[in-house]
Amino acid sequence: MKQDEMNNNNNYDNNKNHNSDNNNSDNNNDKNDNKNTNKNTSEGSKDRYVQLARETLEHYVRYDRLMPLPEGLPTEMTEVSAGAFVSIKKHGALRGCIGTIMATQESVAKEIMYNAISSGMKDPRFPAVTAEELPDLVYSVDILAPPEPVTDRKGLDCKKYGVIVTKGHRRGLLLPNLEGVDTVDEQLAIACRKAGIDPQDTFALERFEVIRHQ
Repeated sequence: MKQDEMNNNNNYDNNKNHNSDNNNSDNNNDKNDNKNTNKNTSEGSKDRYVQLARETLEHYVRYDRLMPLPEGLPTEMTEVSAGAFVSIKKHGALRGCIGTIMATQESVAKEIMYNAISSGMKDPRFPAVTAEELPDLVYSVDILAPPEPVTDRKGLDCKKYGVIVTKGHRRGLLLPNLEGVDTVDEQLAIACRKAGIDPQDTFALERFEVIRHQ
């Protein structure tokens, strides 16, 4: 991960359970862990999660409205709810990323749709995506498992778990398995920096796993 991308990571909005994040889509997750799995697609194949994110943003940019929920989506997308991040890159550089830690919609599919629009149009770090840019955009989608409290840093693994740090009203998050983040100390330092928390101070700590679709 580029340093400027890490510095833009995780501007957390507690009231909306909403997060602006740099989800690095170029990383390989642990293929043996079914909760932190890369869904890379071969040429000619399509991941439904990524396809939904792309179609949603393209429709919104062209018609200025949310498209209907597509028919034929798998039940894991329509009958399950979870937090999700949608990350967008252009020519390898971050173009937008917005996510929710916990579900705010009735299904994973709708969570992806709303976050895809937010990532492309409402990430405060970037201007809104234009129609001319659409062919150059690359998407990834992370589906989050519910976070769980951690009392000992020995329970962390920066490749397997994302982290959430909290002190008072300040809260910061970092997704797992990001390029350039190779140790737990680095992971915690970045999450704390985004939250405005001193890494040497005491703070509440949570971890979570993701399924990454690319």
